[in-house]
Amino acid sequence: MAKKIQRAAPVAAAKTDFRERGAPQSSGASGGERKRYRGRVASQTITDFTTQLATLTDAGIPIVKALTILEGQTRPGPFKTILGDLVEDVSAGTPLSESLGKHERSFDRLYCSMVRAGEAGGVLGRILTRLAAFREKSAGVRAKVTQALIYPAVVSLVAIGVVTTMIIVVVPKFEEIFREFGGELPKVTQVLLDTSRFAADYWYLVLGLPIVVALVHLMLMRRSYGYRFAVHKLMLRVPWVGVVLSKSLISAFARTFGTLIEAGVPHLDALSIVRDSTGNEVLAKGVDEIRTTVREGEGIARPMGESGVFDDLVVNMVDVGEATGELDKMLIKVADAYDVQVDRRTQAMLTILEPMLIIIMAAIVGFIVVALFMPLLDIMSKLGEA
Repeated sequence: MAKKIQRAAPVAAAKTDFRERGAPQSSGASGGERKRYRGRVASQTITDFTTQLATLTDAGIPIVKALTILEGQTRPGPFKTILGDLVEDVSAGTPLSESLGKHERSFDRLYCSMVRAGEAGGVLGRILTRLAAFREKSAGVRAKVTQALIYPAVVSLVAIGVVTTMIIVVVPKFEEIFREFGGELPKVTQVLLDTSRFAADYWYLVLGLPIVVALVHLMLMRRSYGYRFAVHKLMLRVPWVGVVLSKSLISAFARTFGTLIEAGVPHLDALSIVRDSTGNEVLAKGVDEIRTTVREGEGIARPMGESGVFDDLVVNMVDVGEATGELDKMLIKVADAYDVQVDRRTQAMLTILEPMLIIIMAAIVGFIVVALFMPLLDIMSKLGEA
């Protein structure tokens, strides 16, 4: 553990404190008033740039020349504009980390902090290589989850489209037939007809209410911490989904925290960056509690166990990592292990979800068909008797 603290000390002492310089700066450039691009750049573009910059830096090419080379081979567009700003700033003597911080929508706080650590320790090329590997791994995990969710999403949309079409278009035509022949309709048929009539008469409610609810939800998620915390806490308690989400959050925490420590970022600053970069308020609160305890001079393992966010396996591995002075390696191992579990549980959940969606769709369509054909059979029998 002492080895890790000594390794991180030069970084903490470099120029200014991380907490003062950690937040990205979005003010104008040092040159004054030139307009900076504020749009987003694709995540893979940033990852490719990081890999290429690491290769050039490791080859001994000065950072200004490396940035100039990368700008020259980049197609005209938003990212080329950003690279032009970086070349101009760094050429004027501005540190690369500070220049990156001016484009916070493309280079987040974690990215800038790791670059700052590399600059302070004189190992920028190595840090960029680790950062590129970190981004590739994180993107790979997200891509797997996204691809796994595509099929259920498509099935759900098709089911909603089919059912909506049948209720709004098909069922009213059958209602006209039933009205012509008269007679008492079965209960299930009457329920279906009432539902169809309501959907046709109040279509603006059927279509608009879900949109309004979604917009209100998004607004509250952005503006209300209490609502956001409650939703995130509820998601962690949903059967199956909560387990996968929890393990995914722990994996992201471990990989980010471990990568920052490996880069030489002090523990308190690394925890602050992890807290600010996580998208889950429950995890953010747990990390903040850990940071408060660590600031008082205690280790990380005990407050992790008391936070209620991390399971015993993670706590024990972190405890061993602190005792052996290899906390960063232990955290990366935790992240790798949990990534595998997330992948397996996601596949298992989707294996069950896909046939369930098909069964639900078949049940709804079957109900509609039965409700429509029951009175038709009765009408046909009466016509046969006549």
